[in-house]
Amino acid sequence: MASVEVSLKEMMAGIEGALGAAVVDYTSGMALGTLGGSKSLDLTVASAGNTDVVRAMVRTMEQPGLKSQIEDILITLDSQYHLIRLVTGRNGNSLFLYLVLDKGCSNLAMARHQLKRVEGAIEI
Repeated sequence: MASVEVSLKEMMAGIEGALGAAVVDYTSGMALGTLGGSKSLDLTVASAGNTDVVRAMVRTMEQPGLKSQIEDILITLDSQYHLIRLVTGRNGNSLFLYLVLDKGCSNLAMARHQLKRVEGAIEI
């Protein structure tokens, strides 16, 4: 099992094109940890903003008749991918992994695969 710090390092080092990573509690909107980012990419602000996206999706999926679970949410910008993966399983309630990728030099399929692996190992 991996801590928040270890998980952030795995996201940044293990995923090509990673610009920033965060582990976020979507109940409070607070990032439990961040790594990377820049002046133009404030991960704390972005994490808080994406909390609203996650909450809306979770509420939608709780509607009667919707039996699927959210794996991830993708936001595509002109130069970046913003990938959000909900953490499931024990101790994962109300958490998501947030990864920002450089669109020009990242492999989205591999990033999703690696985030799934990180999600399976994280323990809070």
